[in-house]
Amino acid sequence: MSVAIEAQNLRKPFNLENTMSIAIEAQNLCKSFNLGNNVVEVLKDIDLQINKGEFVSIMGPSGSGKSTLLYLIGGLDKPTSGNVMINGKELSAMKDKEQSILRRRDIGFVFQFYNLVPNLNVEENVMLPILLDGKKVKGHKERLDEILELVGLADRRKHTPRELSGGQQQRVAIARALVNEPEILLADEPIGNLDSKTGMEVMALLQDINKKKAKTIVQVTHSKEAAEYGNRTINVRDGRLW
Repeated sequence: MSVAIEAQNLRKPFNLENTMSIAIEAQNLCKSFNLGNNVVEVLKDIDLQINKGEFVSIMGPSGSGKSTLLYLIGGLDKPTSGNVMINGKELSAMKDKEQSILRRRDIGFVFQFYNLVPNLNVEENVMLPILLDGKKVKGHKERLDEILELVGLADRRKHTPRELSGGQQQRVAIARALVNEPEILLADEPIGNLDSKTGMEVMALLQDINKKKAKTIVQVTHSKEAAEYGNRTINVRDGRLW
């Protein structure tokens, strides 16, 4: 099924018949903040569709609203107005508990800062989402082995974060994001703390995950070189898509 994926300012209702091929859809999405007596508009009338299996890069200067857009897509923040749908489910229609379950099971998050627990080793950090979801670690050993092999850390599983390089720590964070087998991976400046060579290695890994595992990936990045690892680039400027 062919689905229009270009950003538009046209107002269209969600087409429920097309949700089988759409992973993420935003309609009329706006976000503003009150700053004293002023209202600061961060995002303005965003219309966006991302197909399942796409690798989309969101680019824009600092303050353009690109990270805010990613957080709204992932349900980490709430829009001032407008809607976001994940796999056909409208976030605003879900209770907080339902949203929490969706974020744990359907979406994996990777951030610029790796957010690893210092006193836990690699495999313990990776398995944290399993524990938070109320599952038993013992039943996911095969999955753990597969993911550590995928990210190239099978021989580092007993190391703590302080024993790893920055690139290795980000690979742990990527493994952690994948352990619950989410369909969608959201990455906010995933190579922002890495040198150029290591950053491109991490981007190659994300591209490999997109192609081999058919994961829908949306990354925010300042780097044109990093953006090119995706198959589509969306530019954000002054809170709008270009």
